[in-house]
Amino acid sequence: MIFKFCPMCGKKLDEKYSWDEGGVPYCKHDNIMFFDTPRPCIVVAIIKGDEILLLKQSYIFKNSRVLVSGYVGNNETAEDAVYREVKEETGLEIKDVKYLGSDYVKDKEILMLTFMAKYLDGEIEKSDEVEGIGWAKIEDALCEMTEDEIGKRVVRKMLSEIGYDGENAYRCEGNSCQLRPQ
Repeated sequence: MIFKFCPMCGKKLDEKYSWDEGGVPYCKHDNIMFFDTPRPCIVVAIIKGDEILLLKQSYIFKNSRVLVSGYVGNNETAEDAVYREVKEETGLEIKDVKYLGSDYVKDKEILMLTFMAKYLDGEIEKSDEVEGIGWAKIEDALCEMTEDEIGKRVVRKMLSEIGYDGENAYRCEGNSCQLRPQ
């Protein structure tokens, strides 16, 4: 969030120098600085053997499948959000959650904290916010995630983490792919 007005008194903010942070929005009335804060969100690649869980959510991308994602709530760690979002959206239990890195979505001011996890237990129970959900071959993931650039980055990181040394998973780089029959 980029602050322009004080959330406490509503007055227009000035700029105040803050050492190594440079100019920061500042309220003279309340004597407080408001550092711009992105909204933290998690995205997680869930794997089960040679499969990955992919969702269809047209409000995110019309023609692409995506990974499980969601916002980190107040009083919640990013890892807690991973477990909660997976349970809420899929009904599944996971294990071995591993942090893979982060990405920033500038136009939405979202800090995407990226993870991978392994399937532990449960049957898929699709939430109302998910149109479709199912397991797909890991080698097909990049082809099915045509519009989701951050999701594809997570899958590439996950492929590296699991030691994938094939080429088939990368056959759709550049969005010019047709799925090969398996």
